[in-house]
Amino acid sequence: MAKVKTAFFCQNCGTQYSKWQGQCNACKEWNTIVEEVLQKEEKPVWRATVPAESKRAARPLRIKEIDAANEQRLDTGDAELNRVLGGGIVPGSLTLLGGEPGIGKSTLLLQISLKLPYKTLYVSGEESQKQIKMRAERITPEADNCFILTETKTQNIFKQIATIEPEVLIIDSIQTLHSDYIEASAGSISQIRETTAELIKFAKESNVPVILIGHITKDGSIAGPKILEHMVDTVLQFEGDRNHVYRILRSLKNRFGSTAELGIYEMLGNGLREVTNPSEILLSHKEEELSGTAIATTMEGMRPLMIEIQALVSTAVYGTPQRSTTGYNAKRLNMVLAVLEKRAGFRLGAKDVFLNITGGINVDDPAIDLAVVAAILSSNEDIPVNKDYCFAGEIGLSGEVRPVNRVEQRILEAEKLGFSTIFVSKYNKISLKDTLIEIKLVAKIEDVAGHLFG
Repeated sequence: MAKVKTAFFCQNCGTQYSKWQGQCNACKEWNTIVEEVLQKEEKPVWRATVPAESKRAARPLRIKEIDAANEQRLDTGDAELNRVLGGGIVPGSLTLLGGEPGIGKSTLLLQISLKLPYKTLYVSGEESQKQIKMRAERITPEADNCFILTETKTQNIFKQIATIEPEVLIIDSIQTLHSDYIEASAGSISQIRETTAELIKFAKESNVPVILIGHITKDGSIAGPKILEHMVDTVLQFEGDRNHVYRILRSLKNRFGSTAELGIYEMLGNGLREVTNPSEILLSHKEEELSGTAIATTMEGMRPLMIEIQALVSTAVYGTPQRSTTGYNAKRLNMVLAVLEKRAGFRLGAKDVFLNITGGINVDDPAIDLAVVAAILSSNEDIPVNKDYCFAGEIGLSGEVRPVNRVEQRILEAEKLGFSTIFVSKYNKISLKDTLIEIKLVAKIEDVAGHLFG
């Protein structure tokens, strides 16, 4: 009998060691290194029924001989998911969806599988068929193309795949699967790596797309080895606060599209609703004008969004002034405050400053700097900014308003939503004509303050 091969793996980051030790050298975590059996014996896990001529060894082609035609994608029936994926599901691809427990990952993929016009196999290792049926009845009472399987062993899953021959495979979740060819327990580093490799082999040889649900750790990263994210084609992150109804779908990695796209959903009793106009959740609806709020235009991929910036400036009660942000980079806020102090002469050094972006989203776009400045100055002066004004500009260290990309798309989005005036940098090249919105060109922070507060 051949000797069983074992190795030691860190259960937090996946680093492999030849012997046990107390602390992982890579992630510095203690008592996370566990011995695992690598493999019992070499056995094939998936035998695709492909023609013999297609199994020949690949040969190199001149780059001009390669067919560059766009691959046909599968329409998911969900406009938000199609946008994030880059137009739909690519046949033979592996997609990994991660998110916090209870955020709605299973609901999203079950809803997609019920809508798909293709034969879909939904494999669950966490819920029974009756539980899935109860949820499915709330979402879509009738669905003929979706098959539900509750199984965790990959060999049994592949037997059912050979019988049903699905066009789309969904696994909920990868941490519950286990293979007979690995002695380790389900959810361990070895099992996750082995079962993912089996699914990749199946997807590439059968050209069936596979969507995996992945758990996340305390710090928000996908549970399991980091190589898991390298093995798959697309990594999606499902975000949101379980105390609120809105969910955000982001693309962290995408071999077939952009990673800057964003999809927004609303969690309802009958499933997730696509939010086609994100400004409805990012802008507050108030009857009276209040100081400390300003509207910014930002870009998420190709989609322009209008978001509301809220600021509160007050005299510091304690000795050290507080600087607190939600959804905005705290270091960038400190930089903006330093510019206002040094270049524009506003005395904010002894005041508390709190900044919030409504809707529960995080924004990295520097184009919202100008709206941040307007909100801070509005709260400091206790003078409200006109609710029909919006802003798009980056602030430089010398106090200048720098140009931003895709400014014309931002202007058209603001015009569509009924804003009367937009403040942009005078250094932006704008070729729009016959627009109903007034475009205010500003060069420095002082120009903006003069327009807003006289």
